[in-house]
Amino acid sequence: MNRTVLREDHLLLQTQVERFVKQEILPFYAQWEELGVTPRGLWRKAGANGLLNCAIPAPWGQGGDFGHATVVLETLARNNCLGIGFSIHSDMVAPYILHLGTREQKDRWLTRMTDGECIGAIAMTEPDAGSDLKAVRTRARRERGHYVLNGTKTFITNGTNADIVIVLASTAPDLGARGLSLFVVERGMPGFSHGVPLRKIGQHAQDTSELFFDDVKIPLENRLGEENAAFEHASVELAQERLAIALRAGANLEGMIDATALYVKQRKAFGRRVVDFQNARFKLADAIAQTTMLRTFLDDCLGKHMRGELDPVTAAIAKLNATEMQNRQLDELLQLFGGYGYMADYGIGRAWTDARALRILGGTSEIMRDIIGKRI
Repeated sequence: MNRTVLREDHLLLQTQVERFVKQEILPFYAQWEELGVTPRGLWRKAGANGLLNCAIPAPWGQGGDFGHATVVLETLARNNCLGIGFSIHSDMVAPYILHLGTREQKDRWLTRMTDGECIGAIAMTEPDAGSDLKAVRTRARRERGHYVLNGTKTFITNGTNADIVIVLASTAPDLGARGLSLFVVERGMPGFSHGVPLRKIGQHAQDTSELFFDDVKIPLENRLGEENAAFEHASVELAQERLAIALRAGANLEGMIDATALYVKQRKAFGRRVVDFQNARFKLADAIAQTTMLRTFLDDCLGKHMRGELDPVTAAIAKLNATEMQNRQLDELLQLFGGYGYMADYGIGRAWTDARALRILGGTSEIMRDIIGKRI
């Protein structure tokens, strides 16, 4: 498709990112999957090549727009590298600091994040609190000159590598979701510890871990935004987060359609190429037809977001459609590989398991349906 939403400068960056992925990621990705973590050296290389904080303005970021950020996250997804956590760092953590942070906070963290020297994570989910913010048990008690933070967070992307973590905590428990605040916790603060990478069914190269806070003293200047205003702050940022997830899902599906088309042209069964069977062509035709419609909608959403016009409900529609379609179509594509589709050495199997998380991250499909349904 001719994607009119992307300009020439976006396409130039896309060529650069493709080269980076092929040289610096794909040859080592299987090894990182075994280790359960992406090496910190990759982040520094990504920073040096302009792949981090693309949409963050100068002097703190690359000075581009969300089209540049989209090129990075889509290229990784299209190459079946959903375990690389750049998007969480650049498109979710950095915008919180940009939009809520003081000048001192931006100077302190964003430039180092852009260079890849400081890796960011965001910690909202808890063992007993996912999408229900009223159930957050992590507490931040204000004392003279600081806050005292206690609690546990889980399923934290970049959790092992993270140098800074935006933590959601209750500062006024009686107010429920309206009594939440955001804090930036830094590696090395006494009482702050990272758990070992969690074992997952997919995205094995992504370091996902628990984080523990035991009487961590947080300086007042590390609070992000207003006290007891985190619910409102998070609501503003969620549209971009959900769009980013939708774009990753769509691009990954497009990449796997291409990989499957190549496979069925080469693989033979009963003396014929698999592509010569009508069923295989029909399955691919369905995937292409549905993904083409999805791409048109996602690019429309991307254009709206770049103009500041994307609303939360439309972002929820994008995430719901993209992630559900990705999972459904990847299952059909895997079937065309036969037994090889179930083998770890074939990318379709990794895509199939990696994709499952996208229906949960950033709000489950059920939450998306609830958001959309409230418009009725």
